[in-house]
Amino acid sequence: MLNVLLIESDLHNTLLENSLKDTDYQCLKIEYSPAILALIKDVTPDVLIFNLDTPSKKLLADLKTLNDQSPLPVIMFANDTTTDTINQVIKADISAFIVDGLQGNRINTIINVAIARFKHQQALKHALEEACVKLEDRKQIDRAKAILIKTQNFTEDEAYHTLRKLAMDRNITLGEMAKNVVAMSELFK
Repeated sequence: MLNVLLIESDLHNTLLENSLKDTDYQCLKIEYSPAILALIKDVTPDVLIFNLDTPSKKLLADLKTLNDQSPLPVIMFANDTTTDTINQVIKADISAFIVDGLQGNRINTIINVAIARFKHQQALKHALEEACVKLEDRKQIDRAKAILIKTQNFTEDEAYHTLRKLAMDRNITLGEMAKNVVAMSELFK
């Protein structure tokens, strides 16, 4: 059973809350406040759902902060169709943005699609971070090889094998060893 935090602009509106309960989601309903990030941290929901007329810049900034610190699938129902709002929603990494489409019988599908999209986005983000780390390691390895070639008169192959052996002997990655060689080189300049 998913734990859903429902943030409504009108607490008297029960359509979405009833739809969530009818599909067996555990639902906590609140009104948006500036302390939303602290509340989300305390409640630890599986999914956030917003039902608003228009998302404020503060809310979108809070969601961007949330996504950077502890990402969650976020679904937003709104009536605002302006291009500026849509662009801000995309930048805040909202998993699903539904405009003028609040129908109770669709909520389960919307949540499932939002969760799937969120997981896909997180996998892409993780892959990008890994690629950036590997690229940075590759740059450091090339710099360290150049240092060994210049200072020790090694061939490129000898420099690489020396780095690899040093890394294995110290039980660290090749990238870490290369960073150490570069740092030592900087120290002796």
